[in-house]
Amino acid sequence: MSKNIAIISLGCSKNLVDSELIIGSLNEEGYSIVNELENANIIIVNTCGFIDAAKEESIDTILEMAEYKKHGKCNMLIVAGCLSERYKKILIDEIPEIDALVGTGNIKDISYIIKNYNDKKIIKVGNIDNKYLEENPRIPLEPGVTSYIKISEGCDNYCTYCIIPKLRGKYKSRKMDSVIKEAKELVKRGTREIILIAQDTTKYGIDLYGKYKLPELLDELNKIENLKWIRILYMYPETFSNDLINSINNNEKVLKYVDIPIQHISNNILKRMNRNTDKESIKQLINNLRTKIPKIVIRTTLMVGFPGETKDDFNELYDFVKNIKIDRLGVFTYSDQEGTAANNFKDQIDESVKLERKNILMELQQQISQKLLHEKINKNYEVLIEENLENENLLIGRTYMDTPEIDGCVYITSDPQKNIDIGEFVRVNIKDSFEYDLKGEILDEFSK
Repeated sequence: MSKNIAIISLGCSKNLVDSELIIGSLNEEGYSIVNELENANIIIVNTCGFIDAAKEESIDTILEMAEYKKHGKCNMLIVAGCLSERYKKILIDEIPEIDALVGTGNIKDISYIIKNYNDKKIIKVGNIDNKYLEENPRIPLEPGVTSYIKISEGCDNYCTYCIIPKLRGKYKSRKMDSVIKEAKELVKRGTREIILIAQDTTKYGIDLYGKYKLPELLDELNKIENLKWIRILYMYPETFSNDLINSINNNEKVLKYVDIPIQHISNNILKRMNRNTDKESIKQLINNLRTKIPKIVIRTTLMVGFPGETKDDFNELYDFVKNIKIDRLGVFTYSDQEGTAANNFKDQIDESVKLERKNILMELQQQISQKLLHEKINKNYEVLIEENLENENLLIGRTYMDTPEIDGCVYITSDPQKNIDIGEFVRVNIKDSFEYDLKGEILDEFSK
């Protein structure tokens, strides 16, 4: 079979890492990775199947890629990832152009599948408890100064709204040596910011070492020469220890930014979600973070419209957002997923009520964000430059307060004489603020 392969990666950053592992293994086997779909003999779609919008995007992309079997050079279409794991029979029955399905625990088998394909459909799913491919090479899809590192796979939390344990299996930490080795290799390639990801990063190490090892991992990563920023996402509140708070505070490369998906604040809803925390514990954690880590930025996500969410529950959540004033906040409506415990709950909320509650919270958060960002005016921040719009004399970058593609950014009026490149860190004085973004001017070139 011809050797030009294109890959489409959908969904979250964890899925992106899987796609880069697929590319790395295929590259070692001598396959050429191409960006032009019309030149690809094999197309791989690495899908997301978490919520309805992601499923729809995955299906639309598969159908779009199927057209290349009719009008391009493609002679094999492989569908990988969560959607394959979740809907193997439906996909094979409904989209005949699919030649192979590969589940989340079988991505290591893609090279074998390609070599052994003989016009008969191949299905490789079900091994969700396979360990992370620690020794596999990884080739970034979009090389740059920011790279994600997956420190564990799967989840043992069993939140009633979440299908992830059935798609990704039990919680499986990577060995610390493997994470550190990958970080060093990424830094050698030019990475300056590493973002640690997992379904639940705070539980890192408990299955391998019998204790939570994220603080120690941060201590070790902080020692890597030429690494500038370490950011951590998906930090569940129930295992957010004082040791972890101290590690974030004491390690200079670890950004004073925490992403804690609390989902709700009503104890009634938290219990129905099977979240192993409560309102007082969450509020105490936020207070500890703000007390012990100066200038900490806290991000969270909230879910409205969960089955059984009463007006009182929602009002409690509204008051929490109003009074606590979270720096970065995302709000989602509950999406009913077959295969989850919440799917069987009787007291489902009408979609119009979900949307109304989401809009109410987002309008409130917009006001809070605007006020918090206004307080940044006349202050100086280190900014990582990510775009250079030369025609407009405009640079776009991020401070430590912002995760790429999730939070806001900083717009900077640029001086063409300074020749500032993408990937540089510069010092910026903030001159203006908006609902979610900042605007500033460069003071001097901070570092390279």
